[in-house]
Amino acid sequence: MTTFNPLQVQAFDTADVAEQIRATPGWVQHYQQMSPGHFAGRVRYLDLQGVEIYEEQMNTRVEQNFSAPEGSLAFCFDRSDNALYVLNEESRNIWITPENYQEIAVVFGPDFVQRHGLNVARLEGLFMAPLNSGQNALFCRWLSGTLTRLAQTLDPPSKEALTQQLLEDCLYILDNACVCLDRGGLQRRTEERAVMKRIGEWAADSPEETLNLMELSQIAGVSLRQLQHAFKAYTGMTPTHWLRLRRLNSAHRELLSRSPLDTTVAEVAMQWSFWHLGRFSSSYRALFKELPSETLRR
Repeated sequence: MTTFNPLQVQAFDTADVAEQIRATPGWVQHYQQMSPGHFAGRVRYLDLQGVEIYEEQMNTRVEQNFSAPEGSLAFCFDRSDNALYVLNEESRNIWITPENYQEIAVVFGPDFVQRHGLNVARLEGLFMAPLNSGQNALFCRWLSGTLTRLAQTLDPPSKEALTQQLLEDCLYILDNACVCLDRGGLQRRTEERAVMKRIGEWAADSPEETLNLMELSQIAGVSLRQLQHAFKAYTGMTPTHWLRLRRLNSAHRELLSRSPLDTTVAEVAMQWSFWHLGRFSSSYRALFKELPSETLRR
């Protein structure tokens, strides 16, 4: 469902992760569902011609592998822990959201960044770090409420006034968050983020390849212990669990793309390295709420 108002606030209700991606244009991203249940998401989007506002909600855990739009500066507020994450085009990240995840983001486009003389290079070291501030939750509530009001009002504020307020508020929150920044924690997050970036690049380039933990740690260039710490920080799960869920998602897409006349569940299971068909079917059903054979018929 899509609705419009004088400032072009748009609302999208989504039934799978592919729809969720299409509702957030301009981002390089890949989503995979990582917890059981039927996916339900919602995106609200406002384009202020140079500045964009996104509000995103998802009911299941989702692996996100994404990069911000080229030349942009994005302020992303994770409402589950009230942390601010600042992104630029080089901020490729892979992590897994909690269930019932909510985020609100303000994206300043490349022309806006240049026109206002925002020196993105001076933020090096802050990108993708969890920045906490007492103003984060208050700002999120205000911005979410603003989207609701704009969807209803016939007398909206000017785009120029709203974009200027967004810029001033985001920079103010960033200044306050930097005062309380844990430099040691920031260094650890930087190292963990580098590990996950290498793993994310491997996963994107070799979607059908299956590795064991030792091979995965070699790709990341770290010890098995460091690999496990990075996965715990960014996904909340072990590398083994992550690999199994990725294979289940790949098998799900494979079954959806096939006709029952073209393949069997066993063939797909073996293609994605599930050698025990019963275990594959039970894990698949736990995640997608139906048996693989039911997906194939559907």
